[in-house]
Amino acid sequence: MNSLQITLQIVLMFFVLVSLHEFGHLFFAKRAGILVREFAIGFGPKLFSYKKGETRYTLRLLPIGGYARMAGEDPEILQIATGQTVGLRVQDGQVTDIYSDRFERLPGIVIGTIEDFDLDEALFMQISVDGESHRFTVHPQANVVQHGQETQIAPLNRQFGSKTVLQRALTIFAGPVMNVLLAFVLFLIYAFATGVPTGVKLGNITPDSPAAKADLQQGDVIKTVNGEVIGTNTDRLIEIIKGSGGKSVLLILERNREEIQKDLIPIEIEGTVRIGTELGFATRAANGGEAISGAWNDTTFMTKQILIGFKKLVTGDFKMDDLAGPVGTVKFTAQIAAAGIAPMVRWSALLSLYLAIFNLLPIPALDGSRLVFLAIEAVRGKPVDPNRESLVHFVGFALLMLLMIAVTYNDILSLFQG
Repeated sequence: MNSLQITLQIVLMFFVLVSLHEFGHLFFAKRAGILVREFAIGFGPKLFSYKKGETRYTLRLLPIGGYARMAGEDPEILQIATGQTVGLRVQDGQVTDIYSDRFERLPGIVIGTIEDFDLDEALFMQISVDGESHRFTVHPQANVVQHGQETQIAPLNRQFGSKTVLQRALTIFAGPVMNVLLAFVLFLIYAFATGVPTGVKLGNITPDSPAAKADLQQGDVIKTVNGEVIGTNTDRLIEIIKGSGGKSVLLILERNREEIQKDLIPIEIEGTVRIGTELGFATRAANGGEAISGAWNDTTFMTKQILIGFKKLVTGDFKMDDLAGPVGTVKFTAQIAAAGIAPMVRWSALLSLYLAIFNLLPIPALDGSRLVFLAIEAVRGKPVDPNRESLVHFVGFALLMLLMIAVTYNDILSLFQG
């Protein structure tokens, strides 16, 4: 597989992982009636942008995440105030556009000085036109236009904070859920692609190894070792071989649908007792039930392994080399992509599951932290001060960025050191 194909696979994988996560937020936000201002993949300068309905969809330069920007998550700042001269576009008795500048030459514009206005609940604007007071109803989807940029107003009932705790929790929780569902689907595809293991099959044979001298061949299926049935239990096979250094081991193999018997003596190779062969699996096609069961088992097993890894982070039982940032992840992903589609599908499933679980950790700036604040609100009966919550998320995000920089620096060192 050439470098271009590998690069395209990596880009597509990260695009799908992030897009589905943010789509979960977007879908439930819209279901709750929240105004989603922007659905973005990546951070930094815009590469591509278009607007559909109320939401602007953008692709940004740095492919390190994404976001669904909802009205009310940050303070709503509109550049209009009483005493200011504005231009209003009025259609069917309602204000559809409020111009704070550059309106003098626009046709059909009502120009006046703001006397009073409410764009949160009452939705009206009262302006003085040539000394006469005029009151206009403002359309709930009206735009404030400044320097040619449109910003749709967000009445309170369209803002994130106005929704019930359950609606907000579902909107936040939906992102990780989408990644879990994607992981399950990818594990399901992998199960159909690779089939159901039926036995341990030998891979490449190391020259001059005990396996080569005993005439073991690639494709042989191990049935028993010292009379013990192996099935698909590679761990048990390795355990027996490691415990047999210098001792004869009797293998019953299946080759071309015939059973053959081989004796060999494992030896120490690179510090470990081995026989000198790679191990894989003989497989058969999986039916629907087996594929679903396999996907479920993979999902639950990998979830446990990821949680064990996070536990080591908390207890400090890890080394810097155990962590991988964007550079390390891309490097490892490239190696897996080069191995074929099936390994890439499984790796993508694992990363999707990791993204879901990581985002649910109660770390400031992550979805899990926001859910914690909602739980506190549900218990107290009132929300935490938005300024304090924003400060916590800001500090958490800054610390995450510092950790990412440190891990990325270590990745780059490892890359140059081979």
